[in-house]
Amino acid sequence: MNCNRCDGTGLLNHRQIPERIWESDRNLVTMIDWMDNNEWPNDVAICDCCGDGERWYGEPGSHYGSEDPQGPSGPYAYNGGLCECH
Repeated sequence: MNCNRCDGTGLLNHRQIPERIWESDRNLVTMIDWMDNNEWPNDVAICDCCGDGERWYGEPGSHYGSEDPQGPSGPYAYNGGLCECH
């Protein structure tokens, strides 16, 4: 299931990433490096729905992957086992 909060990208406010960077290399490592090292303020962040704001639970922009534990022991246990955008 794609995350609706980040439009399946794994990044909140991803439209603030300059188009030249976004279109040239959709590598998330490159995006995180840009977030940390650009010279102007931005609100781009790792999605807090398919991740915890610092890392992703599984595949960025997706929910309920094979590596996500299900139910009350999984990453969405705080919300009854469902992601926020479910």
